[in-house]
Amino acid sequence: MSVVVQFDTIAELFDGITKKYAEDQRPLMMQKVDKEYRGITFSEVRRNVELFALGLASLGMKRGDRVSIVSENRPEWVVADMAMVCLGIVNVPIYPTLTPKQIEFIFNDAGVRVAIASNAYQVGKIQKIRDSAKTLAHVVLMSEKGGAPPEGVLTFSEVMARGKDHEHKVGSSFFATEMGKVKPADLLTIIYTSGTTGNPKGVMLTHHNMASNINSSARILPMGETDVLLSFLPLCHSFERMAGYYTAFACGCSVAYAESVDTVRDNLLEVRPTIVATVPRLFERIHGRILKQVESGPKTRQKIFFWALNVGMAYAKARRKGSIPPHLAIQHSLASRLVFSKLKERTGGRIRFFVSGGAALPEGLGRFFEAVGILIIEGYGLTETSPVLSANRLDDYKFGTVGKPIPGVEIKIAEDGEILAKGPNIMVGYYNNPEATKEVINADGWFHTGDIGRFDEEGHLMITDRKKHLFVSSGGKNIAPQPIENLFVESKYVDQFVLIGDGKQYLSALIVPEFETLREYASGHGLSFVDDTQLVSDGSIRKLFQSEIDKIQKELPAYERIRRFELLDKPLTIEGGEITPTMKVKRKVVEEKFAHLIWKMYNDRP
Repeated sequence: MSVVVQFDTIAELFDGITKKYAEDQRPLMMQKVDKEYRGITFSEVRRNVELFALGLASLGMKRGDRVSIVSENRPEWVVADMAMVCLGIVNVPIYPTLTPKQIEFIFNDAGVRVAIASNAYQVGKIQKIRDSAKTLAHVVLMSEKGGAPPEGVLTFSEVMARGKDHEHKVGSSFFATEMGKVKPADLLTIIYTSGTTGNPKGVMLTHHNMASNINSSARILPMGETDVLLSFLPLCHSFERMAGYYTAFACGCSVAYAESVDTVRDNLLEVRPTIVATVPRLFERIHGRILKQVESGPKTRQKIFFWALNVGMAYAKARRKGSIPPHLAIQHSLASRLVFSKLKERTGGRIRFFVSGGAALPEGLGRFFEAVGILIIEGYGLTETSPVLSANRLDDYKFGTVGKPIPGVEIKIAEDGEILAKGPNIMVGYYNNPEATKEVINADGWFHTGDIGRFDEEGHLMITDRKKHLFVSSGGKNIAPQPIENLFVESKYVDQFVLIGDGKQYLSALIVPEFETLREYASGHGLSFVDDTQLVSDGSIRKLFQSEIDKIQKELPAYERIRRFELLDKPLTIEGGEITPTMKVKRKVVEEKFAHLIWKMYNDRP
């Protein structure tokens, strides 16, 4: 079981772990510097946090003030956040992918007084809207590479230096005194959700909201002092902040920060983590790469791989039932030596389990990785719920579900199928938006998630779709797009898949191919192409996808089958505005952007 320090506020969490491990020389955080990972001990982190907190105080920041971080994951993010936590300042985290206009709205809505940015590019965005950000008094630059910062911009080290000077004025007990003033009901953070349309809403979470969720999560997902967690999901998102940061710290784990999302593959080998919190997209990528390498190898190697995979699936099923036949145990041992051990080495060789959230994990992916000996624990929640509502356990998991409610959280299904939740983790409300708050939290305190789901016979929660995403065909059929989309993204030829069909007479789809696999297919079949645009318009490629669609959907009822599709020549991206930072498709944006292709699928004759 996890060994967690006792706390009611995040300030108490930080105080507890940095005192408990004050003499420990193992790192609390690790960052890659000059091509190698270097650690920062618990005591070093505490001192850095103390100095930065004193620096913020020297700038006039006090309890209840709003400070924003616009940065990718890095130790300075944590130092700045914990400095705010210990002073009672409210952190307003911002995705570094947001535009200046979006940042301006959040700054003005929340009343942000200080903005802390990772690099010159992020500072540049803030400088563009500095005059229109009414409450903004200071800008701080984390990275000091690339020369002096613009006039009027402080560096991170300058704020810490100010903190050291300020310590002489206010005394060495100032930090501990301020930390002791933080109460469970105090506002911890305002997290602006990435809405698909209109302005985002600021989710207000207290120390009590987050502390209750951390304590409950740590009880069901055992982490401890020997664990190393690789962090790469955005810290500004509630899932990574709670699971891969606060909970990991509370359990005494070491946290290593990936250089970027693109380098995770290499960082896994360098850090050799025991736990990784991630989204299904990572597993889709790994699964696709594995199958591609297997299918490009000799026939003998292919036979060995698929034999081992079948053995792994049979072994996992038998283990869940509690009885493994001797002959299966022998086969599994051989499969592990020949195949599974090599696959595990690609994740560093020490993974105990992955935690998956942010989007639905296709059931087939969960079973595939379980078969090769890599367990994925899927959970469910929303920013408004701090965020975890339910999760599978290491000894009680079921793929295709998001597990059972975590301790202290109640979940029930409304008459229309919507999932409702109640507990100490439910947000205070939306900042400056009482109307929106009333829409989602009823008089009895039940939070309306907007998700449709049900409990299976064993009490595991199953999410079928977003309530607002449910399609109603012109024939009156209710269709949940997400389960259908999950079927198709398991294909090695499919990278992204968006179902279309609300109010239509039949279903269609916009498909982004897995281009690397598709190019190899084209080359192997003598198809000539100049670029991806020409490739997706090739008749043979369209026949390939039609065949793949027919194969995948043969078990679906007629009204859930894809009748028309269009291939896109480039991926949907965060930068392009088609997906959120947590890789969820913005359906309305996609439908507007590709309206001409959708019109074609319903109006042109095939």
